[in-house]
Amino acid sequence: MRREGEGERENVPQLTASSSRRRLRKRFRPDPFLSLCRCFSFLVILSSIFCIAVNVLSAIRSFKNQSDIFDGIFRCYAVFIACFGVLAETEWSFIVKFWKVIEYWVARGMLHIFVAVMTRAFPDYSGEKKELIVLQSIACYMLLACGVIYVVSGILCIGFLKRVRQKQEISREQAEKDLEELERRREELEQLLITQ
Repeated sequence: MRREGEGERENVPQLTASSSRRRLRKRFRPDPFLSLCRCFSFLVILSSIFCIAVNVLSAIRSFKNQSDIFDGIFRCYAVFIACFGVLAETEWSFIVKFWKVIEYWVARGMLHIFVAVMTRAFPDYSGEKKELIVLQSIACYMLLACGVIYVVSGILCIGFLKRVRQKQEISREQAEKDLEELERRREELEQLLITQ
């Protein structure tokens, strides 16, 4: 026969465990500054991909024409460097490990500015390629603007601030996982105590 208080005691641990999980989720919200940095990084990746597409189109037209082979080779280099810029934006640990300079925003901005200038170089003003010139200009100025923002932000040490906040976020996420694991173990132990 059960006493009246026993049924209430069984429900109490479940309520406290779920409420503590809710408190943890509220306490560890994503950092708005890091979210803004991720959005900007996504915009830079889109601009770089646009530059890659424009340079590939220009290279194809140059190789078809056969008089602009040097322009085609130049465009291939621009595509290669722009691909490296996209990889730098993903902050993949493999790339960052071998190219530490990419961690710094001034260097990353200079890389994007260089790709933008390569995209705009050797314009062909013939009437048949006017639409390609427009695409080159749009891609160039988009990536150029992103590169300038990176350089200015790097000079203002915003990249350093981002790295510090990323470390804090990683340690916070680890603490959240550890706390959730402790809560889960506590629930299991409480269930064992209740069954016994």
